[in-house]
Amino acid sequence: MNTYKQILLAADFSEHGQRVSERAKDLKDRYQARLSIIHVVDNLPITDATYGPVIPFDIDLTEELMAAARKRLAVEAEKLHIPQDRQWLELGSPKLEIIRVAEEQDVDLIVVGSHGRHGLALLLGSTANGVLHHAPCDVMAVRLKTQ
Repeated sequence: MNTYKQILLAADFSEHGQRVSERAKDLKDRYQARLSIIHVVDNLPITDATYGPVIPFDIDLTEELMAAARKRLAVEAEKLHIPQDRQWLELGSPKLEIIRVAEEQDVDLIVVGSHGRHGLALLLGSTANGVLHHAPCDVMAVRLKTQ
């Protein structure tokens, strides 16, 4: 049986994300491991030349999204007693950034939430699925209930 030393919680701040955080904390306590946390702000295009402008004026929400995410990350990290040097806020593709940080930090286990989608959502892929298939370490996908 594996003994995990470095656990990375991939936080998405969803309404069911608390369950994922609790599972990560339980594993940290069980294995007396170091717990880190990451949140990735996905790149959201405001305009697309193919379809024309989505909004009639140029606007960059990146700074606002990052500031809001930084506050939520700090609150979640404080609840889990995760020091600032083990908190990551990244901008880009969630699955790629989670995997990159896991590799750089020699993580043994990534804990991520999964909505268990089927059909079109499954075909398009999900963060949990992408992490599961490309991570350099074990991945625990915590099933999130959708109502």
